[in-house]
Amino acid sequence: MPPFLKNDTNEFADDDLSESKPSLTEEKESIEERQPYRVQIVWRNVILMSIIHLYALYGLYLCFTAAKWQTLVAAFILYILSGLGITAGSHRLWSHRAYKARLPLRIFLAFLQTMAFQNHIYEWARDHRVHHKYSETDADPHNSNRGFFFAHVGWLLCRKHPDVIKKGSLINLDDLLRDPIVALQRKYYLPLVVLICFIIPTLLPTLWGETLWNAFFICAAFRYVWTLNMTWLVNSAAHFWGRHPYDNTIKPAENLFTVYGAVGEGFHNYHHVFPWDYRASELGFRFNLTTIFIDLMAALGQAYDLKQVSTEMVISRKHRTGDIYQYGNYGRYNPIHSKTS
Repeated sequence: MPPFLKNDTNEFADDDLSESKPSLTEEKESIEERQPYRVQIVWRNVILMSIIHLYALYGLYLCFTAAKWQTLVAAFILYILSGLGITAGSHRLWSHRAYKARLPLRIFLAFLQTMAFQNHIYEWARDHRVHHKYSETDADPHNSNRGFFFAHVGWLLCRKHPDVIKKGSLINLDDLLRDPIVALQRKYYLPLVVLICFIIPTLLPTLWGETLWNAFFICAAFRYVWTLNMTWLVNSAAHFWGRHPYDNTIKPAENLFTVYGAVGEGFHNYHHVFPWDYRASELGFRFNLTTIFIDLMAALGQAYDLKQVSTEMVISRKHRTGDIYQYGNYGRYNPIHSKTS
């Protein structure tokens, strides 16, 4: 969630993160639980999100009418890099601890994650851990049972459901609190965002004679909003459409469009079944730019302790809960024997 949307109604207070006790008394919680939940729109967020999307639409128009080809290439590269800041950084490294990274890589990923402008690592990882632990419930920040729009962006435009805050206070975040990179980024996040997400991408195209006007609306505004929506599609589209070869009892699905748009994060059924696998897929390099990046960093000695699910475990899970007997085999590792009753 972009920090310009932050307010005291749309995020956890720091006190709410303590595992020692809830912020409300049990009596007050009991009263609130008996009251029906009502959606409360945060109009400031609606206005700001609308403005940045209008900027992005104008940037898209400039892509076809006024921009230099070098500017379009730069916008694409910045989109991939900022996407990796989310997928390889705040998602697979800091949220799931699916691998470990040495200091230079951690700094680089924090830089890219700041360029993505989807809130600082601490808050991104916190919300994502809550999403996995309480998926498709009222405690899920972007609960897809509340509809596609809510899962995509609506959850950022209204106050959090009380269960999100209540259950979120029980999530262990000690590793994030101890991380100096996370702490430094969190402390200076807003000035870092202005510099890394907007100023640098705007100044870069001037090296080949692009106007500041085109550079801002294309490499800053359009690139930023495009990356936002590609990330959001993992929460929305990948919870509505696609196959369930690993567990057909949950909503997260293998969504091909999201695979491409979110640089490898669309193998969502696999990811929710095996969230600790650094590949987030059994398909290796296939359509998974994030896995390629992490493997490259491992080859350079910057990433290590890469966690993987065994072939036997993948096949066993497909046998037990997958949709392969309804729609056919899927993936690299296909069960050899037919399912027994």
